[in-house]
Amino acid sequence: MLLAALASLSLTLAAAGTADAVGAAGAARAGSVDGRGVGLPPVVSHVPTGEKVVFITIDDGWVHDTAVAQALVDRRIPVSLFLLPGATSYDARYFTDLAEQGRVSVENHTVNHADLTTLDAAGKDAEVCGAGEQLAATFGREPKLLRPPYGAVNDDVRLAAKACGVRALITWTHDFTTWGETPATPQLRAGDIVLLHFTPTLGADLQRALNAARAAGLKPAALMPHLRSAGLVP
Repeated sequence: MLLAALASLSLTLAAAGTADAVGAAGAARAGSVDGRGVGLPPVVSHVPTGEKVVFITIDDGWVHDTAVAQALVDRRIPVSLFLLPGATSYDARYFTDLAEQGRVSVENHTVNHADLTTLDAAGKDAEVCGAGEQLAATFGREPKLLRPPYGAVNDDVRLAAKACGVRALITWTHDFTTWGETPATPQLRAGDIVLLHFTPTLGADLQRALNAARAAGLKPAALMPHLRSAGLVP
């Protein structure tokens, strides 16, 4: 009952934020990389690269599908997991095994999935630094990338993220998550960032993303090395 309730809550929150997320992602895609604001970490929705790669990212963490985890490990698929600490705490082994056995990077998605643009400085700090500290305690590494919930970003959020050790804020190019109905499959291009979620449809959504990548002659790659190669993070 608890897992079902948590999964339902995750779906409800995501659906409620879909319009905001799509709007924010669309604004980010217009620039691909927002580096405005001297000294602030960039907001990245598409990675400039000459390599034929895409980047698979998976958010939240409420639904722990063992078949998905096994597929990620067996197929050696590089993914960035933007996790909520509460979604990992009741079954941390699911994610620690992924981190140990697979090509997985664990990154920050805040504590409570709050719209950071609506919070004061203390609230931003609690959400971003708090999540980073909790994830570091579980995985032995403090995340350096942040996915702001709903893709909601402004310079105050970027400043707070920097204070918490974040090097880049990662939004997305295309959302492949099935929210009620399967979305249209876009044509991927090199450097695109694919958004997925730990929902009951993750296995099918992941396969659609991999199929789209293959159709475009692209392969999944680790995100952080390519951010460095593009000069977006130190």
